[in-house]
Formats: sequence, C-alpha cells, structure tokens
Amino acid sequence: MDRPLATLSGSSQAALIDGDIAHIARVMRPSLHGDLGGPILPAAYWRKRLYQLLDGGNLSHAQLCSVDSLLLQLDQFQAQPQLAWDALAPASAALFPPPYPAGTHQTA
Repeated sequence: MDRPLATLSGSSQAALIDGDIAHIARVMRPSLHGDLGGPILPAAYWRKRLYQLLDGGNLSHAQLCSVDSLLLQLDQFQAQPQLAWDALAPASAALFPPPYPAGTHQTA
C-alpha cells in the first residue's frame, strides 16, 4: 500500500482502508492455499500488508477488529501442518461414483 494516505480526507482514507481490508480478506486464504506449486503469496507477505495498515494509525475500531481477525487467521494457518499432496484423499474417494461397477466396461 504505497498511497499517500495523509493527504486524503478522513472519509476517503477510511474508504481506501476498508477496500484494502476487504481485498485482503477476500484473497488471502486462497492465496495461502495456492495450487500444486504451493502458496501463491506466503503468509509473510500478508502479515506485512496487515502491519502496514496498522502502522498507518488511522484505523477505526471496526477496522482494527478486522485486521486483528485476519492476523489471527494467519496465525491459525501457520500453526496447522500443511498436507502433502500424496496424503490427500485417493481418487476412489471422489464425490461421484463411476457410472458402472469396477472391472466391467460398457460396449456399444
């Protein structure tokens, strides 16, 4: 967040902070879970973003609570052991069963 917040009016500044908090809340968890290559952005990145908001010093009580909640989510995410991809459920545990019993096949 490299915006010069000190030059904005109070309501504009609050709206920008609200937008930043909403954005982080929306994308932090999917970014941390990532894909087969791992996290898209690490927890350290999100923690830095949240601390930048706190360091701005112009947060309302509701904004402080939101940032605190996001920091707690980060702590919880980092405290959980991450599953290895080979420890995930096997394909046989799929939601939808195969269209015909195993060992048989359809012929037309």
